[in-house]
Amino acid sequence: LDESMITGESKPVNRGPGEEVVAGSISGSGSLVVEVSRIGEASYLSKVIEMVRSAQAQKSRTQRLADVAARWLTAIALIVGFGTLAIWLLLGREFSFALERMVTVMVISCPHALGLAIPLVASISTGVSARNGLLIRDRTAFESARKISTFVFDKTGTLTKGSHEVVGLASLQEDLPERELVQLLASLEAPSEHHIAKGLLRYAEKENIPLKAQKDFRYVVGVGVTGIVAGKELQAGGYLMLKQSGLSDQVPELENTRSHIFLISQDRVLGYVSFADQIRETSEAAIARLREAGIKSLLLTGDNRRVAAAVASELGMDDFMAEVLPEQKQDKVRQLQSAGEFVAMTGDGVNDAPALAQADVGIAVGSGTDVAAETADIILVESDPAVITRLIFFGRATYRKMIQNLAWATGYNAITIPLATGFIPGLMISPAAGAALMSLSTIICAVNAQLLRSSMK
Repeated sequence: LDESMITGESKPVNRGPGEEVVAGSISGSGSLVVEVSRIGEASYLSKVIEMVRSAQAQKSRTQRLADVAARWLTAIALIVGFGTLAIWLLLGREFSFALERMVTVMVISCPHALGLAIPLVASISTGVSARNGLLIRDRTAFESARKISTFVFDKTGTLTKGSHEVVGLASLQEDLPERELVQLLASLEAPSEHHIAKGLLRYAEKENIPLKAQKDFRYVVGVGVTGIVAGKELQAGGYLMLKQSGLSDQVPELENTRSHIFLISQDRVLGYVSFADQIRETSEAAIARLREAGIKSLLLTGDNRRVAAAVASELGMDDFMAEVLPEQKQDKVRQLQSAGEFVAMTGDGVNDAPALAQADVGIAVGSGTDVAAETADIILVESDPAVITRLIFFGRATYRKMIQNLAWATGYNAITIPLATGFIPGLMISPAAGAALMSLSTIICAVNAQLLRSSMK
């Protein structure tokens, strides 16, 4: 069974009579009969969903700074405007002059620039993000990306491709070239729907190795396949087939972080092909960029410790946590947060959903499950770790633009409102000039926000 959607384990596992299987597992080939032991709220998936809800309920909801500022500025404009009118009238000036000063104050302090300072940047950043493969579901989380200190990665389907590819092969017989070994094995496995068979066929196609006709194909559940290729009776399978055939002593000790398929004919092991879940081409560069930015990277996976250690070492990650269950993933993220870390988490499976909900910034891979996508704050359209690093730096650029616009809009009002009142001797702004300045302020905010388009690199 392929349990990767539930546990994150990249290699299929054997399940036999009396053993428990989890809803959401995939049977690659063959059939099985299961007894339903838990339904509804007692099921594993329901428990995962409940953990997601619990983590989401703990998230704080921050109010938009621009909305607060615009509200205050509106109040200030009304108070200062009517106050200016009243003061000039009390000072004995004619009503037309006092009204002109009030109108100028109102025009100058019209909260266009301040009201647009953040929403305009938010709108542009959302559009730019979408064009670059980032779908933002929670603006608050996106804007908080600048504070990320630790990035937690799921392995299968995120840093790795989630599909097994050929990483090595060897012929154990002098009269059998490696190319012919692949040809025989691929021809035998051609009718199979197993993920290993598909990886082998992809390799044969890439190497332009033609397949031979085969017949009498038979699949033995959990063991391997048999058939006749080019007149030869062949068997292909893993270590269980070797053990049943009593041929284990013909095979050297092999790397146990990989899957191995052996080809057997007439009680001889002809050779083997090794498979592994391939690391994505962009993963190493993405981890390196995070390291340069002072952000720690951790691997969190349900896969076995040896595989996790190999992946973390190859990518130069700071640490790894292996063989963890969904509820444990959530606990690990919570522990990091308790230690003062601002945590981002990325994953693609049901098993990642609780941790995605718990993280300060949850990022789901678009090719993953609906549960992960619905839980995350941000969704990656493509399974590309490089986009994750762009997210962080773009989040920082977005925040800078917001602060710049806020600073400009606030500073503009702080300087021009006193001038508009006419209380400063020798300095007085006409209503027309006030309108021009107000428009200029809005244009400057808009142009500054547009510069954000060049920040997504």
